[in-house]
Amino acid sequence: MDSIIILGNGAFPTEPYPVYLLDSAEGVVCCDGALERWLTHNASARPLAVIGDMDSLTHDLQERFADVLVHEVGQDDNDQTKALRWVLGHHPEVTDIVFLGATGLREDHTIGNLGLLMDYPRQFDLGERRLSMVSDFGTAFPVTDSCDLHLGEGRRISLFSADNTLRITSEGLQWPTDGVVFDAWWKATLNRTTAPIVSLHFSHPSLALVLVD
Repeated sequence: MDSIIILGNGAFPTEPYPVYLLDSAEGVVCCDGALERWLTHNASARPLAVIGDMDSLTHDLQERFADVLVHEVGQDDNDQTKALRWVLGHHPEVTDIVFLGATGLREDHTIGNLGLLMDYPRQFDLGERRLSMVSDFGTAFPVTDSCDLHLGEGRRISLFSADNTLRITSEGLQWPTDGVVFDAWWKATLNRTTAPIVSLHFSHPSLALVLVD
């Protein structure tokens, strides 16, 4: 299995692209109550696993999908992280992992899940695996070093990092990031691509997050 969707219990996707990703997925892992929303969208849905403390999953669904429930009650990690750990442990062959339903509805969950997405390359040995978080409004993905991003011209883009020692010089952006100090979240947001390829040059390997529309 090359690609797996991790479906969270945030805003369920409604736009064509994230819905296509869900409907065409090779496999889907649900975070707890996300299963109920997926079944409303697709009554014949069958997840690889349902992971969490089951506090938002009805008793009927727990019985119906008992064979794929992974009951984890620990509070050190949220359900999204538990699901990612399960995927990496049970499907080491996976190359693409896409998070859907990870944002929206609650601002604290949105901020936390995006922060975790940026941090996962530090938490897990991802190798060449690609992680992304897709919603009705855009796509987010982590980057850890200098890279060329084939995004296309005219797209909205924002960069985030929790490392205030990191410097990122850039090519292909309307407002170059060369002088940005990442000591506040807004510092490299609300930019736009001016070339098909955006080149980011890191002063040292670190953790950063890219959001594009």
